[in-house]
Amino acid sequence: MDLNFTDAELAFRAEVRDWVRANLPADIAHKVRHALRLNKDDLQRWAKILGAKGWHGWAWPKQFGGPGWNAVQRHLFEEECALACAPRIVPFGPVMVAPVIMAFGTPEQQQRFLPGIMSGEVWWSQGYSEPGSGSDLASLKCRAERQGDKYIVNGQKTWTTLGQYGDWIFCLVRTSTEGKPQTGISFLLIDMKTPGVSVKPIIMLDGEHEVNEVWFDNVEVPAENLIGEENKGWTYAKHLLSHERTNIADVNRAKRELERLKRIAKAEGLMDDTRFRDQIALCEVDVVALEMMVLRVLSGERTGKQPLDVAGLLKIRGSELQQRYTELMMLAGGPLALPHVHEAMEAGWQGDQWLGGAWIGGASHAIPLTGSYLNVRKTTIYGGSNEVQRNIVAQTVLG
Repeated sequence: MDLNFTDAELAFRAEVRDWVRANLPADIAHKVRHALRLNKDDLQRWAKILGAKGWHGWAWPKQFGGPGWNAVQRHLFEEECALACAPRIVPFGPVMVAPVIMAFGTPEQQQRFLPGIMSGEVWWSQGYSEPGSGSDLASLKCRAERQGDKYIVNGQKTWTTLGQYGDWIFCLVRTSTEGKPQTGISFLLIDMKTPGVSVKPIIMLDGEHEVNEVWFDNVEVPAENLIGEENKGWTYAKHLLSHERTNIADVNRAKRELERLKRIAKAEGLMDDTRFRDQIALCEVDVVALEMMVLRVLSGERTGKQPLDVAGLLKIRGSELQQRYTELMMLAGGPLALPHVHEAMEAGWQGDQWLGGAWIGGASHAIPLTGSYLNVRKTTIYGGSNEVQRNIVAQTVLG
């Protein structure tokens, strides 16, 4: 197992670093660096810049318009984007549904949907979870009934991240109740402008409108929007989830946020506190260990040796790390980090003006910390809760 990068890979890293830093808008990088609110324009502007370069689908093969990078090059691209404070690419289009369309879609579906994903013009949402069908996804009840050349869809999806921006949504729907629950699920692409589709906000603990309920009331979907075969959607869903859970590990963002933690600790005078410095060191060790796990997978792919399925492990450790470094940031900020001021997530907001200046000593780096802390409580739940992931790891990795 070789965890060192070759000269060619290091040259590739330098090329990506130069391009990202030359093309990433400064106002967007500022927001990411300081954990400020990103709006739809910020996210889509960066997606379109990448799309014009042919990098929004950075993991795509050349035959579908991608750069054809290998696993190591993809990792280096993601790392340089994170370290440059680029927004995390919204994964639902390029990372999740696109591989499914490539692997199981018809040539017509590939020609119809993939260009809009690569360009960043079309915003995709994910329709998987339902009330009572989260980790137990196979129990979903959203129904699609075939009537001639169309499906009639009725039901609900929930926790739809950024669904308020969606142009299209890929959905798991129940097309049969016979046999095992997994055998009656189909994979359907739905235009969110279709009559009968409604999106209702779910306001999260941090006050943000990040997730939604999506309702389908007799929504007519052309049968040509079915991916693959009817009742075979569970196979396609598993293909997609392997991409999602690896992506959730997000080791590159962890490395960037570790540097942010150090900046906050330094500003608060805590780098001279041995005990707190030890906590930062422990967090850094865990980040390096997670990176080694990722590099182990990359090394296996580079040599053609298939490693153990560690997607669940990556998800568990990555999500726990996100929660840990936000906890340490809160501890570093102390009482000044506690007030949850929703307006503090906006760029240009002045913390020292809060309550008419009564919040003496308020620092700009401390104000967004409560919002970030509250938001990251979700990471050990979404994408398959960590409790469920541990069961999967026990069965597939430990035997």
